[in-house]
Amino acid sequence: MKHIKPIEELTFVDDYMFGFILQNEKICKELLERLLKIKIEKVVYPELQKSISPYYETKGVRLDVYVKDSDRVFDIEIQNSKNIDLPKRTRYYQSMIDIDSLLKGESYSELKESIIIFICTFDPFGENLPCYTFKNLCIENIQIELNDQAVKKIYNSTAYMRESDVEISAFLEYINTRTPTDDFTKKLSHLVEEAKLNNIFRDKYLTMNIHDQDITKEAYEEGLSAGLQQGLQQGLQQGIQQGETRGLQQGKYETARNMLNRNLPIEIVCECTGLSKDVIEKIKKETKQHFSG
Repeated sequence: MKHIKPIEELTFVDDYMFGFILQNEKICKELLERLLKIKIEKVVYPELQKSISPYYETKGVRLDVYVKDSDRVFDIEIQNSKNIDLPKRTRYYQSMIDIDSLLKGESYSELKESIIIFICTFDPFGENLPCYTFKNLCIENIQIELNDQAVKKIYNSTAYMRESDVEISAFLEYINTRTPTDDFTKKLSHLVEEAKLNNIFRDKYLTMNIHDQDITKEAYEEGLSAGLQQGLQQGLQQGIQQGETRGLQQGKYETARNMLNRNLPIEIVCECTGLSKDVIEKIKKETKQHFSG
């Protein structure tokens, strides 16, 4: 079961807190202008954790913060886990953002400039750069830019000391150390502490986590049932792999019992289930005792 982090321990880099703070249009606008060194006319309808799933069969994407001004679209993500395929995630987010725009009736030529921002608490590429900026360039001549107006900027908070821009460095330092060092980061820190005392924030945070736990529990129970059914009905490696994928050790045991009941050799059972010979022999002994009793 997913561990719910106590509200008192939440910081700006926690996903829900991050999204909540950036619902503040002034803060969101100031952060974008600070990171991108551009002037933003106005942040329009920021949407916390906006879900984009144009067709029911597609894999929807839940964005941390999804905002627009008059001619640009911004997606701002906080990323704490290294165990993700970050490059392909940016590619997928980009495609979903474009589809979202086109489904509203825009033509290709009307697609806005899109800037996807990942703020990482680790170095995703191991080069110790404070920021990695990606655009589509011609391999044969890197002076030629595709100019599709799609930009990905990935910030590495651990390299804040190497950032020459004072404002960006202070923000990345706050992400990395949770210590505010200028007016903006002090403002962020104050808003975080305010949010922890906000009853609406507290209720929504707890409700969201209970909902996520219910979904996780339901998915686990469905996976367990499917794994056991496959193991009992088929006794095939495919069923075992399905069970292993979901971490369903019980599915292996039930499959082993099923195969033993069919008098299959222990070696075959071991090979199909991945269980050790000692475990299989123990299951076989327990099965015999059950039927003899």
